[in-house]
Amino acid sequence: MFSSKNGILHVEEVDFKEIVRKTGTPVYITSKRLVEENINELKRNFDFAFPLYAVKANNNLALMKIFARNGFGADVFSVGELYLALLSGFRGEEILFNGNSKSDDEIRAGIKAGVKFSVDSMDELHAISRIAAEEGEEVKIAFRVNPDINPETHPKIATGLRTSKFGLPADKIIDAYKTALELPNVIPAGIHCHIGSQILDVSPFVEEIERIFDIAIQLEELGIELEFLDMGGGFGIDYHADGKCRFETFSDPIREAFEKGLERIESEPELWIEPGRSLVANTTVLIARVNSVKKSHYNFVAIDAGFNTLLRTAMYDAYHRVAVANKMDEEVEETYTIVGPICESGDVIGRERKLPRVEKGDYIAVFDAGAYGFVMSSQYNGRPRCAEVLVDGSRFYITREAESIADLIAKQKIPEELFR
Repeated sequence: MFSSKNGILHVEEVDFKEIVRKTGTPVYITSKRLVEENINELKRNFDFAFPLYAVKANNNLALMKIFARNGFGADVFSVGELYLALLSGFRGEEILFNGNSKSDDEIRAGIKAGVKFSVDSMDELHAISRIAAEEGEEVKIAFRVNPDINPETHPKIATGLRTSKFGLPADKIIDAYKTALELPNVIPAGIHCHIGSQILDVSPFVEEIERIFDIAIQLEELGIELEFLDMGGGFGIDYHADGKCRFETFSDPIREAFEKGLERIESEPELWIEPGRSLVANTTVLIARVNSVKKSHYNFVAIDAGFNTLLRTAMYDAYHRVAVANKMDEEVEETYTIVGPICESGDVIGRERKLPRVEKGDYIAVFDAGAYGFVMSSQYNGRPRCAEVLVDGSRFYITREAESIADLIAKQKIPEELFR
């Protein structure tokens, strides 16, 4: 859905310059067709599982509305994400409230919305029981188990290691369910696990499912009838090629492991998955304007988007493909390091990339920016956050307006005594 026409980047049928004239730069531009294509590909390969969209990956309301209309549940990590999910049309009973540090107010909001909870600690379990009793509600829960599995991904996104802050250790999980059975207003109904993000090898997922079923057998012995087994998300994409997730490389081994597991238990739980990055990353391009080109130790191209706009490169040393959006068909001439406007040496978007000759006023396209892009952006260095756009064929819609300088001070107050 990204193509070159007369050397100009097009998103579906729209020239990116048409959008930039309306929004300025930087700007995130998303292809609706690619979103729908990814949804269909996931459904075709994982027809045996129920998908919960991982809101943390991209919380743009227009995109979330697309997932809700396509029958997804939602995985939320805060009361803010819960509010956005409900506003987008996700049903409360198909929302899993995840997270390792939920406040009492967040728990109460989740109970009122009718969600299920992934319980991360015994303190949280007791809080849910107490608040549910106060609200006169019964709440279905799953404990998040930490399986101590190494998914061979970046350490900052490996969530199933023994040292991770998430979940209860596997050797403590049965006692946790026993306690839950004794408490009022909570109903143990599932098991939750999540081992990490941007995982390209299916074997850790297979190991994870086998361990989940080891626990399921013990839970059935306690009299618990399991309704769902949530294996989390984390399906990786190819950031160096086309940004696509090869769902077919994951689905058959996971299906086989799940079906084998079902043969070991009496319950007939659903398998839940939590795709996020794999559905939205390759749908979106970030467009930034070149402010200057400087020959130094490197050939630096300074653009108006830095890690305030796209944090992944600075936080994870992540790789994103780049191109000169207004010179798509020109021959490669130079090697450039693309940097942002932030006062940090780590503000690098792409190191030593071969590109056509870059000049002030050109536009750099950063691909596969739809996951953990805008959602992780900030106003650091006093820079307002940028716009988001959804393209549908020959039409486009501004789905989030760019902030202004006024937004930097909208919630600030200066004490009156400082004016005296």
